[in-house]
Amino acid sequence: MNQLVVDTDILILHLRGSKPVRDMLKEVAKTSLLSCSAITIGEIYADMKDNEISKTEILLNSLLVIDVDMEIAKLAGYYRRTIKSHHLELDDCIIAATCRIEKAPLITGNIKHYPMKDIEKKYFAAL
Repeated sequence: MNQLVVDTDILILHLRGSKPVRDMLKEVAKTSLLSCSAITIGEIYADMKDNEISKTEILLNSLLVIDVDMEIAKLAGYYRRTIKSHHLELDDCIIAATCRIEKAPLITGNIKHYPMKDIEKKYFAAL
C-alpha cells in the first residue's frame, strides 16, 4: 500500500466540512495509507476551537503520524537555509522533509509553500 502525507490545509478543510476534500480523502484512502507529520498535529491544535476537539481527535487518530526525528529535522533545516523564498516557513520544511524521508507524496492545496524539487506533490484545489 502506498503512503501519502496529507498537508495541514487539507485536514483543516476536511474538518470544516469540505465535501470535495472529504470525498478525495475517502477515495485515496482506498489505495493509500494516509499519514501526516507530527508538526501538522500542532498546527491543527493551535487553531482548533473547543467544540472541534472530538471530531479533530477522531480524524487525527485515523492517520499515521510521523514523528520529527533528527534526519527529518536536518533536512528541514537544509531546505530552509538553501531555498530562497519569502514564504518558506520551517513547519512547511518539516512537512516536506517528512515526505522526502518517507518517500511519500504530499497532498496539499498550498503548492507554493513547497518549492522543493525533490518531493512529489499532488495539488488538490478544493473549491
